[in-house]
Amino acid sequence: MNIISKHTGWIEVICGSMFSGKTEELIRRIHRAEFAKQKIQVFKPEIDKRYDEDHIVSHSSLKTPSVSIQKADDILRLVKPYTEIVAIDEVQFLDDKIVDICNILADKGKRVIIAGLDQDYLGKPFGPMPKLLCIAEYITKPLAICVKCGNPANRTQRLTHDKEKVIVGATDIYEARCRNCHEVLD
Repeated sequence: MNIISKHTGWIEVICGSMFSGKTEELIRRIHRAEFAKQKIQVFKPEIDKRYDEDHIVSHSSLKTPSVSIQKADDILRLVKPYTEIVAIDEVQFLDDKIVDICNILADKGKRVIIAGLDQDYLGKPFGPMPKLLCIAEYITKPLAICVKCGNPANRTQRLTHDKEKVIVGATDIYEARCRNCHEVLD
């Protein structure tokens, strides 16, 4: 990572499919900042209650405390003036206002680290992620491993025939697939 002036904020996006290690990477960055004694606030959409209501939790069981929010606007209301880093998990579940909010925070000199799915189960761009990718200074896209063939996977396969855009789940509903093994179920 490049050295950036202390008074400059920026946006980091960690994106990819389910089971690619997005939340694990977000938690790693949070813990590194904690070792450096930086002031951090962590948020997640309240819809994500898979593992814990008061923590972001990776599929590998790493976790860190967080505040659940209903909408993107809640972040501006809750961020304290002394906060240096704002971390947000599962950002794809938030409304498009999150784009402006990330810009506002970065313009105020804060480091903003967000993680989320870049594609939905159909392989289409998910929520505000395309816009967030456009404004980010840094983008990290870890790949999962396809459960069918073992190749690098960047898609999320839904295992049910449900057509709702958002269904929160884990290995009970989703698995990682590569481009060739991903299929949209009828």
